[in-house]
Amino acid sequence: MIVGTRGSKLSLIQTDSIIQAIKKHDPLIEVETKIIQTTGDRLESAPLQEIAGKGVFEKEIDEAIISGEVDFSVHSMKDIPAEQPKGLTIAAVPARAPANDVFISRISSRLGELPRGASVGTSSPRRKAELLRARPDLSILPIRGNIDTRIRKLDASNYDALVLAEAGVIRLGMQSRIGERLPVEEFTPAPGQGFLAVVARHDRQDVLKILRYANDPNSWVEATTERAFMSEVGGGCKIPLGAFAEAKGETVRLMGSVISPEGTKRINVNEEGDLESPEKTGRIAAQRLLRMGAIEIIESWKNS
Repeated sequence: MIVGTRGSKLSLIQTDSIIQAIKKHDPLIEVETKIIQTTGDRLESAPLQEIAGKGVFEKEIDEAIISGEVDFSVHSMKDIPAEQPKGLTIAAVPARAPANDVFISRISSRLGELPRGASVGTSSPRRKAELLRARPDLSILPIRGNIDTRIRKLDASNYDALVLAEAGVIRLGMQSRIGERLPVEEFTPAPGQGFLAVVARHDRQDVLKILRYANDPNSWVEATTERAFMSEVGGGCKIPLGAFAEAKGETVRLMGSVISPEGTKRINVNEEGDLESPEKTGRIAAQRLLRMGAIEIIESWKNS
């Protein structure tokens, strides 16, 4: 089998974790890694919101799967658009890593202890809005690059602090840099944060059968719930939705949110549903959020 992946350190680590999960079930399976450069990699200095199109970290890899150049790929779930290219499917969702955002700083151990006017780097509109909600006195600056690149920029004194996804920091073995884990109730993560998505062609039953070795049933339910919520709300990847689902026993619970650009208005929703109907739970939560006034916030983002 051939797996397509970006060439970043984190992408290679994530891809290898799936290869090892497959080989644990069948040591005779051989997997070759093929590095593919994506639009997001080529335009590393451009703000993500200014790069046209969806799936800037997946498009070229998706095309390689569809053409048969590679058999499957491994992505961070939160990078995958709600609408996938025709012919592709999420074949497996491994066990979720921590979904939280984390605070990393060279001058403070906690977000609340940063001095007024301190600079915080983030490329996420959601994180920027949440930071302004918590600390409107801070200077929120854009930053691009892989996690290790961003931390090097922090150490070079370009920023006073960063907010990053805990999952990526842990996968890179850099958890010692974490100052504070931000609570999901206040910094509700992006839909899919902490999950990996193993993607393949929907008609490759031979490949899908093998990839299911890497699947975690509860994580599959949680990711499905969050993605259904994201899809039903709509608005595209620019809209800073928060979503955090937990599968326990026979139920799945979803905490969802949307926040205005400057963090002045935030709408929260909580929904619980049957473990066997995760898409329904996600859609119901989204519909409730829209009825509670989320459309006005979504329009403010479209016009920002």
